[in-house]
Amino acid sequence: MSNITLENKQCLMAGDGILPVKMAQNAKENGFEVVAISFSSDNLKELQKYCSKVYSYSPGQVDSIKKTLVDENIKQLTFLGKVSKTMLLKRPRLEPRAIELLRETPKLNDDAIMLKVIEEMEKIGITILDQTIFIKSLMVQKGVMTKLKPTEAQLIDIEYGYKTAKQMGQLDIGQSVVMKDRMILAVEAIEGTDKCIKRGAKLARGKGCTVVKVAKPKQDKRFDIPAVGLRTLKTMKRYGANVLALESNETIMVEQAEMIKFADKNKMIIMAF
Repeated sequence: MSNITLENKQCLMAGDGILPVKMAQNAKENGFEVVAISFSSDNLKELQKYCSKVYSYSPGQVDSIKKTLVDENIKQLTFLGKVSKTMLLKRPRLEPRAIELLRETPKLNDDAIMLKVIEEMEKIGITILDQTIFIKSLMVQKGVMTKLKPTEAQLIDIEYGYKTAKQMGQLDIGQSVVMKDRMILAVEAIEGTDKCIKRGAKLARGKGCTVVKVAKPKQDKRFDIPAVGLRTLKTMKRYGANVLALESNETIMVEQAEMIKFADKNKMIIMAF
């Protein structure tokens, strides 16, 4: 993948948040044309600033998406942004091929679904790129980023949380855990990081706790690379979590300057280990 020649025309499969926008912006500034397949309305207007075209679809509209990719002559594609798997528990709009893919997938965990989707894209001649190619500057480097440093007790929680989160990642359950006094308060599952933080921090009763987020062992960099943004910190602040620990060189940190400023203002700690 590192030796791949990038096509001038790139496709972005865009979920929630600012991360897909950052990718589109960076790609455009470096001379690439970006066509977006958008699964979210929250960043649609921002994507339109940097993409030559933006198509809005539900994740279940597999047949329509494939037709668009073929019509646009897409050869390379990047997945970025959160697409919640909870849509499968509601009443999703599923086209015939999406129903077939779900039936063909024995387990509906993140890796299994994404690998099946990638297989489907490869059948029509599309290569899925490493998620970091256009946003390498957003990968966190080792060290404490805030004015406040973690205490010895917090470092113990971080170490324990790291080991626990890695085990959860191995099982493809989630990438984040919430820790307090060497106790696991919450483990991320289908609900996502923010709701995991809410559950865990509430158990700490606003007295401070640590959020640890890591990559899965043998992380496939084409999808699901862990990412945090200002929204993560605001959720932590709201419910009383005060330490965010990230795996260095494996985690995307969006809005880095804003996150550090917010953390310093609210006496929070951000570090990468």
